[in-house]
Amino acid sequence: MKLKTTYYCQNCGAQYSKWMGQCSTCKQWHTIVEEVITKKEQKIGIKASKEQPVKLTEIDTTEEYRLPTENSELNRVLGGGIVPGSVILLGGEPGIGKSTLMLQIALQLPLNTLYISGEESPKQIRMRAERIGTGNNRMKLLFETNVQKIIHTLYQEKPDNLIIDSIQTLHTDHIDSSAGSVSQIRESASEIIKYAKQTNTPVFIIGHINKEGQIAGPKVLEHMVDTVLQFEGDRNHLFRILRAQKNRFGSTHEIGIFEMYNKGLREIKNPSKLLLTSQETNLSGTVIAVAMEGIRPLLIEVQALVSPAVYGTPQRTTTGYDIKRLHMILAVLEKRMGIKLSGKDVFLNITGGIRIDDPAIDLAVAAAILSSNNDAPVSNQWAFVGELGLTGEVRPVTRIEQRLSEAEKLGFKRVFISKHNKINPIDFKIEINKIGEIKDLQALIL
Repeated sequence: MKLKTTYYCQNCGAQYSKWMGQCSTCKQWHTIVEEVITKKEQKIGIKASKEQPVKLTEIDTTEEYRLPTENSELNRVLGGGIVPGSVILLGGEPGIGKSTLMLQIALQLPLNTLYISGEESPKQIRMRAERIGTGNNRMKLLFETNVQKIIHTLYQEKPDNLIIDSIQTLHTDHIDSSAGSVSQIRESASEIIKYAKQTNTPVFIIGHINKEGQIAGPKVLEHMVDTVLQFEGDRNHLFRILRAQKNRFGSTHEIGIFEMYNKGLREIKNPSKLLLTSQETNLSGTVIAVAMEGIRPLLIEVQALVSPAVYGTPQRTTTGYDIKRLHMILAVLEKRMGIKLSGKDVFLNITGGIRIDDPAIDLAVAAAILSSNNDAPVSNQWAFVGELGLTGEVRPVTRIEQRLSEAEKLGFKRVFISKHNKINPIDFKIEINKIGEIKDLQALIL
């Protein structure tokens, strides 16, 4: 046996030969710790590979068999279902619902599922399963954190599906460091992935995230697995978004939307209806935007409040929207339309507790700011789609047909888009108004 001491950054996983006060990779202070690694001595030699090279034209290109789950939102994100032998890493903030989602999947799948928990006791999991209300007699629980004992149990039980909660609690005897360290996470995940590939067993791994929102542990962990899912949402709101950051067997443009309630997570088939508040009277500063989350059109409500700055220095506050994007839109409105906003507070909110990065809602944000600044309401039967350029032009956006169809399906009467979007108005029953520059917007809506 040979002892080796090395230093790891607990935030990003960077490795160093000596201790440093600041990590040169992630620029965090006092995150580098010493770890003692124990490795078995191995004899140097060359082993013949069992795999032989094959011609590219001889490789089978038929699609992988997928096992569909009872959860249509998860199927959408995974690309149609679970691929046997795939390893799926699920990350998210504490209390967001990762364990609840995995337990629901385990209870719904008609497979022999082994749920390995290193955080909650079997009694706690049983109580949660009873609250969810979906039973599966083929699911088994194991409370264990030692990887060697887990692998031994897996070869005995031979489950059809494996769930590990969480990877940060596992430890292997091959590494002499504490559970949750960078080296332990890397080696434990490597052994679990090796078992999944050898036995063709799908594996779900739950991972914690750090304060930056990234999955804790070495960055190589995300490269080792086949799929990386991020579970997002605000614990103060009901909605949760499941997003694929990496997917070797499907697209990364799909999202799944769930609602948290007392019996677990409920799938949202039509999120636009729930994100839009039903108001009988029109209020100033409230505008409807048609955004795209992945390839799914989503109608959201944008709220803006513009008021004189009380303390002299104007405030700019956003919820669910990029603050830098708001600064750009305010600058364009002041420069191209002559609206004095430099001395006013501007607050912007995306309702529902979700975050939108789609630049196509720029036109809706500008309309909401104009509406609040003039205290003139905009009809709640109108929708807005368009990206705003620095010169004040309204730029075209992608997937405009899907956006218009979604607005039409939900009963909107009028939609404002860029004049550079090439569409045929005859194909839609909704009234379409084309705008070339932002200065034309105020005369149309107010």
